[in-house]
Order: sequence, then structure tokens, then C-alpha cells
Amino acid sequence: MLESIFFGACLRVLQAALQAAPFIFTGLCITGLFHRLMGHAHTRRMFGSNTFASLLQSWVIGMLLPGCSLGAIPIVKQLRRSGIAVGTIFAFALSSPLFDPLSMLYGLTLSKPITIVVFALCSLVVVTVSGGIFDWLYPATEVSVAEPPPTPHGIKRLLAVLVVMARESVSDSAALIGCGLLGVGLLSVVLPTGILQRTMAHDNPWSPLLMTAIAIPAYATPMTAMGQLGSMFQHGNSIGAAFILLAFGAGMNLGLLAWMVLNYGWKKAAVWMGLMLMIVIGFSYGIERPLYPQDIEAADHTHAFDGYCRPFTSNSFTTTGYVGEIWRRVRLETQPHEIAGAVFLAGLASLGMFLKWLDRRWVIETWLNRQPVPDQVHKTTWDVTIPGPVLAAFGLLAIFACSIVGCYAYYPDPGETLEELNLAKTEALSGASSRQYEHAMHWIPICESWTNRLQVGAYLRRGSLSDYHRMKAQVFRDQLEILEHQLENRDPPEEIRRQVSATARAFSRLASAYRTELDAN
Repeated sequence: MLESIFFGACLRVLQAALQAAPFIFTGLCITGLFHRLMGHAHTRRMFGSNTFASLLQSWVIGMLLPGCSLGAIPIVKQLRRSGIAVGTIFAFALSSPLFDPLSMLYGLTLSKPITIVVFALCSLVVVTVSGGIFDWLYPATEVSVAEPPPTPHGIKRLLAVLVVMARESVSDSAALIGCGLLGVGLLSVVLPTGILQRTMAHDNPWSPLLMTAIAIPAYATPMTAMGQLGSMFQHGNSIGAAFILLAFGAGMNLGLLAWMVLNYGWKKAAVWMGLMLMIVIGFSYGIERPLYPQDIEAADHTHAFDGYCRPFTSNSFTTTGYVGEIWRRVRLETQPHEIAGAVFLAGLASLGMFLKWLDRRWVIETWLNRQPVPDQVHKTTWDVTIPGPVLAAFGLLAIFACSIVGCYAYYPDPGETLEELNLAKTEALSGASSRQYEHAMHWIPICESWTNRLQVGAYLRRGSLSDYHRMKAQVFRDQLEILEHQLENRDPPEEIRRQVSATARAFSRLASAYRTELDAN
């Protein structure tokens, strides 16, 4: 029992860390750009401080830059060093993890995309109202920190950005990020396997409050949260609970709360959290009925929240042991961009540890910040003086551009996606037919993920998604879910075989619908 709980928590923390890795790396890049190229004064000018306009600016910047609540931790530290008020800081910290181009595109392909638009506007009201009230109650939260010494123009200035990223990766930011990941592990310890599968019903008035208790310690990337929202909409779950999942599950984590307490004290942290709870929960009850889709039949079962519960039961049996099972799941489920993010972070952390060791002999910043003697400067055709803020602006635009390019990579052309979906479908259905139920249940969520990416890829390239194509995708998802329930319940083999045939037919109709559109274009 204890062994399954311990290794289950390890798996959940490892999964969350890999999902967060690309966003944490992006957060470190933004921190380095702000610190070495923008400087405190220009960063403060960019975000503003202690005004209503600054709250709006921070919300807009947060919505444009890709990030997650863990990746926001080094950025909020830098914003505080730049002398920005805490209300403005948290306006950015809470808006940046909620949406990015990947998740917004997925949200717009849902049956009711207006719900995502309303959620975005509600998040604006939440950060401006809570931030405005907090800054009014505590008007003097800016700190005064001296500007970092300037680094000469040229390659040294770019190396200085890398040094900031490396040092930040092994600073207290790493401990705060670890604290945020700890919440994922604690949830898996507290929540037994599948306990949330019949919760968050639309007609249950306690659903938003239950989701609040789960979402605050949870961690979800914007894409993960949007996928869970899509599942909640499709199953007719509580819209208010969905908004809370987005606001707190994606926008908040225990590491951000710990940073707030450490830097501003328990009293201010409690006031801020109280304001957030009142406004977000109030919104969740206010939007429940107006946004609830009336044309969807509510289901009594969902797997959307299984990722917050224990992955192993007390009687779980794995032929390779828990360590082998963890490795198998991580190897099969980890995306290429997550592997790349983890490798980059490992490289930064290694460099950061090396710099800490080097500090006892030689501090690299002393060399980086040493100004050249004018008489010894030799100009070349490459010596073009570009202001630091201009370079930072280009860097931020490059990050935003990479996120747009990433949309096309993550959501491939429908023809390519159908090939991947066909492979996943074959694995799932063959596993179900041959009674390899664990194998089939592993591939069913992958089929659902590729189905979602099929829809978004078509929307991204066509600019719209017809109700006909939405319906075909939904029918295939429904058949997959029925099959998953049969496998869970260990229904008779002949019933499972019939459902395998029904699922295969649903896929054939789905593929035919999209291929017909491709041929027409």
C-alpha cells in the first residue's frame, strides 16, 4: 500500500516536471532578458506599477508570452527586483499560465468557443479587481534594488544573459519550483485512484468549492488545463468548476504562494489569496448557468481528473516493478518538446553549479562587466551598438514567434495527424481484442489526444471547423470512452469485441470526413 502511494507520487511529480520543463526554460530566458538587457527601469516602464493601467499591461503581456505557473516563478522574482508593485506582478503571474497560442487554438475548436473567450475576459477582471484592491490596501509594496552594473556591448552582453539563466536555475527559484511540484505529489497521496471520476457535476452546488480545494495545490500546463476543460465541456460538467480549474490549477501553485509568503509575509499573502478566492469563486457561480451547454447530455463519469489521483492501486501488479513501470510510462508519454526542455534545463543547471564552484576562485560577472579601455577598442564591421531594451524586445518577439511556429509543429497537417491517429487506434483496438487491457487503456488517451490535435490542425490551416467534423470527432471519442469503461469493468469479451468494431467504424467515418476535405482542397 505505502509502496504504491510513494511510487505513484514520484510518477506524478516526474510527469509534471517534464511537462513544465519547456515553460520553465522559457521563463528563465525571459528573466535573463529582463535582468541584463532591459534593466530595472525599462522593465518597470514596460509593466508599470501600482496603477490600473499597469494591471491591464501585465495581463496583456502575460497573455502574449507562453508560460506556466512554475515558469512564472523566476520572472516574478525579477519583476520584484525591478521595483514593481505586487498587484501588477501577480496580474502577470496569473495571466501568463492561463492561455498560450497552443491552448487558445484548442479552446477555439471546442463546441462552445465563446466559453473560452468569456474565461479570458473573466481572468482580466479577476487580476485587475483583485490587484487594484490589494494595491489600494497596501500601496507601498515596491522594493528599491540598485540597477545591475552594465555589461559592454557585444558577445559579453549575450553571455551575461546566459549566466543569469544558469544562476537562476540553481537559485531559490529551483526550490520554489520544487515546492510547486510537491503539490502534485501530495494530491496523488491524498486522492485514491479514480475518486474524482464522478465529481464536478453541473447540478452539484459544491463542485466549484471541491475544485478549488484540488486546483490550488495542483499544477497544470495551459495545454493540460485546456484539455481537461474540453473533457468537462463534453461531459456536461460544471462550468464554474472548469473556470476554477483554469484560474487556480493552471494559474497558481504552491511555489508561487510560498514566494508570496516569503517576500511579503503571511498577512499580505492571506489578504491576496482571500481576494482571489472571493472573486474567482463568485465568478464561477455567476457563469455556471449562462454558459452551460444545453445541448449536451451530462455524463456521470469522466477521466479528466485522473492525473491528479494515485496512478497505482494497492493491488497494482507490474511485471517490471514500480520503477520499471514509471520508466515505461515516462518513455511512452513524454513529448519531444518536453525532452528538449528537460535537456536544456539540465544544461543550465550544470552550468549554474559550475559557476557556483568557480565563484570561490573567479567571479565571471567581474569579467563580463569590465568596461573596455577606449584606446584599446578595435572597431570592426560587426560592432553595431544596439540598446539593450531593443535586443530584449527582439528576444521577446522571438519567443512569441517560436510559440506560433510551435503551434504548426504540435498541430500537424490533418493528413499527417490521421496517420499517427491510425497507429494509436490500431494499438488500442488490438490490445482490447487480444485482452491486453492495460496496453489498450494506455493507448486510448493517446487516441483522444491525437483526435484533439486533428481538429486544431484543421482549424489552424482552414480558419474554421464545421459542425460535421466536430460531430465525427465527438462520436469517435464517445466510442473510445465506452470501450475504456468496458475495459475498466472487465466486461465479457464478446461485448468488448463488438465495441472494438463500433470504434473502428467510428474512426473510419472520421478519417473519411477529413480526407474528403483534404481531397477537395
